[in-house]
Amino acid sequence: MSVTGIDIERVTAWLDRNVDQISGPYRFELITGGRSNLTYRVTDAADTTFVLRRPPTGNVLASAHDMVREHTIISAVGQTDVPVPQTMGVCTDDDVNGAPFYVMSYVDGVVLDSADKAAPMSVENRRLAGEHLIDVMADLHAVDVDAVGLGNLAKRDGYVERQVRRWTTQWEKSKTRELPAIDEVGRRLAADLPTQRGVSIAHGDFRFGNCLVDIDSGRVQAVLDWELCTLGDPLADVGYLGVYWSDPGEDQARPNDPTGIEGFPTYADLLERYATRTGRDLSNIGYYVAFSSWRLAVISEGVYARFLHGAMGDQEIDDETMGNFKIGTERLAAEALDALSA
Repeated sequence: MSVTGIDIERVTAWLDRNVDQISGPYRFELITGGRSNLTYRVTDAADTTFVLRRPPTGNVLASAHDMVREHTIISAVGQTDVPVPQTMGVCTDDDVNGAPFYVMSYVDGVVLDSADKAAPMSVENRRLAGEHLIDVMADLHAVDVDAVGLGNLAKRDGYVERQVRRWTTQWEKSKTRELPAIDEVGRRLAADLPTQRGVSIAHGDFRFGNCLVDIDSGRVQAVLDWELCTLGDPLADVGYLGVYWSDPGEDQARPNDPTGIEGFPTYADLLERYATRTGRDLSNIGYYVAFSSWRLAVISEGVYARFLHGAMGDQEIDDETMGNFKIGTERLAAEALDALSA
């Protein structure tokens, strides 16, 4: 048996030597749906289940897939009340599996990445899930970065300026065509940088699609996918959530988000709850929504480019999905431009 992205013999030997309370042989199952780092559900000889994460196979931008960094962040956040899986070990020796990887505990829950996933939830639990999601974000932004050992994760000031510069560069590296809207939004964002007030852990991709939720209680069980995490302006996470969020009764903003159906709070409700919990001024949140939509457009283009170049492991993709990524980049760029012009 072979599994793309896993050298079974060498990974088995490493796990047996370096991780307590598990033992081979192991079964590796690629969890479908990931568009970036490859995530595997692993089961050992005693049916203990855990998770292994590694970068995509092929030629990719290494900085976006730093396994040691992601492992460090999750381990640090795990000291707080923010729910994350428990880290179990990290391998930095490329000879084992061709790239670094780490392992963490398996957490039960549902990734609410569509309205269908949320359909079995009661209306009340949808409301609770939305409220808990923003509460978890507020808790993350309240973490003392020095106390958990993340004070040197990144520069603390000038977050949006750094991000605009970074994603402008990323666009130049990953773009498959010219999109004037991307360039215009980047210029306008850079010309009107907000004053950063405070520093926090900024997840960078905080939404239901990157969380495991107990649909019977409406509680977030774990926040996942920390590869874009850094230190910076907490309002970037708040604005990013606004790119995905649809108020009940509205057309679905994103097909990989559950909001828009009955029960979930409105985005305005979330902003009010966050502001009450944190005391932060959200009067300029529109800038952060535009920034987040633009950044997401650049990320979408990067995923599209990697699929074009065959760098996404054995994840098959059809022409329609490829087209959706291409169009999605264009749509997000246009939405960012609209948000800046509003």
